[in-house]
Amino acid sequence: MAKKCVHKGCGKTYEDDHEECVYHPGPPVFHEGQKGWKCCKPRVLTFDEFLTIEPCTTGKHADVDDTPAPAPANTPDVANGTEVKLGSLEASLPAPTPRLPTAQAAPQPSASPAPPPESEDDDARIALTAGMTCRRKGCGTTHKGGDREGESCVYHPGAPIFHEGSKGWSCCKRRVLEFDQFMNIEGCKTKERHLFVGSGKKKESEEKLETVRHDFYQTATSVVASLYLKKINKSTAVVDFQPTYVKLDLPTTDSKRYQTEFPLFASIKPEESKFRVLGTKLEMTLAKADGASWPVLRSDDKPTGEMIQVGRAGRA
Repeated sequence: MAKKCVHKGCGKTYEDDHEECVYHPGPPVFHEGQKGWKCCKPRVLTFDEFLTIEPCTTGKHADVDDTPAPAPANTPDVANGTEVKLGSLEASLPAPTPRLPTAQAAPQPSASPAPPPESEDDDARIALTAGMTCRRKGCGTTHKGGDREGESCVYHPGAPIFHEGSKGWSCCKRRVLEFDQFMNIEGCKTKERHLFVGSGKKKESEEKLETVRHDFYQTATSVVASLYLKKINKSTAVVDFQPTYVKLDLPTTDSKRYQTEFPLFASIKPEESKFRVLGTKLEMTLAKADGASWPVLRSDDKPTGEMIQVGRAGRA
């Protein structure tokens, strides 16, 4: 009988109890705007990035949640009637700021019109392949190929909201306390079809980016490079590894595009290199063709003369 794995980061349906499972054994951690998992170190800022953090532990599937409960907070025992001295309130407050004459507010420039929203329907001219995932939040249905008759997409059109311990979506009223409950909040809007690729069209008035900020760190066998560009469209992004450069075509969902051949300082192994699209950047893991150290990332970057140590970040 098929069972669904309850491990966080897995969620697969399985029949073999000995099948390998890759998951997060710890609970999610949300602190001061940062998001991550207690069991591993990556911390990100956006919810989309949080959902792409790769699981850190390999084990077996399970249909019973074995995530450890959070440790109880240790609070000191204070006897009733204990006197608490707060000191002088006047001394603890900052000095008053003198009031200045109110200046006439400068006229605000008129806001540029917002770009038209992306189509909510897949372009019929773009072929769908099995394994594509619906792009709408809260759906997550995978395209199985073949006929699309009878589809129904239930999703959240709004954004996730985390406030003072409660979790929910801006598009509906339900609020919960636990992250597992949040992930199981049923969508509040329904479409007849899933959205696997969208319109696939290049938006009008697209801004061409000549350069983006980048940095990197390295190990003896690889270089991990980050190209900082927000809202990269995962479904249409192209990252083509070549021995001496990387061909990039990175459109964003807010009408920008970074398209270039990114020259590398030294040769790489394209077949062993990989990449991840996150909410604020593109992260590439470049497999070195030899074990030499890279003083810079790009072949056209000017060397600074500083020694770049393995495992330390070099910023360009």
